[in-house]
Amino acid sequence: MKIYTRTGDEGTTSLIYGKRVPKTDPLVEAYGTCDEANSAIGLGISHLHAESFEGKDELLEAFRRIQTVLFHVGAELATPAGKEVKWTLEPKEIRGLEEWIDQYDADLPALTNFILPGGHPAAAGLHFARTVTRRAERAAIRLGDHVNPDVIAYLNRLSDFLFVAARYVNTRLGGREDVLHS
Repeated sequence: MKIYTRTGDEGTTSLIYGKRVPKTDPLVEAYGTCDEANSAIGLGISHLHAESFEGKDELLEAFRRIQTVLFHVGAELATPAGKEVKWTLEPKEIRGLEEWIDQYDADLPALTNFILPGGHPAAAGLHFARTVTRRAERAAIRLGDHVNPDVIAYLNRLSDFLFVAARYVNTRLGGREDVLHS
């Protein structure tokens, strides 16, 4: 199978089921930003592989699940209105994120100020993934009724999880959390 098809050379791409749309279509923006968030998560967690800390394997397993679900969220967004979604996001995925947020947040010092994104490279990457996820959420919201409301909730909760995960990584690996000073 060739990687290039030349079918997008004139500025269009295919949605699921083959419908051609401009690459500037809001659907493409939404699922493309989910793909970008997924890549940013991958970049963040790539910095964890050489590290050793308690809970690393569980955290990486959580991210494997998240990356899989995020891929399917993108596929759901790439499904034209009126067509069957092959893999519909289920509310249990949102609950799973909430459980991970509670689990990892329980091990963190309480927040008393806003913190600046950064610290350990893995944490900085996860903070970046959080902001891309927020952009994906905004793009999905702009689609209106076309979007499964669970997709919006999932992206919202995912950005919260990424914030907590970045703080958790900084805590585990001695990354510095700089607070915002006015």
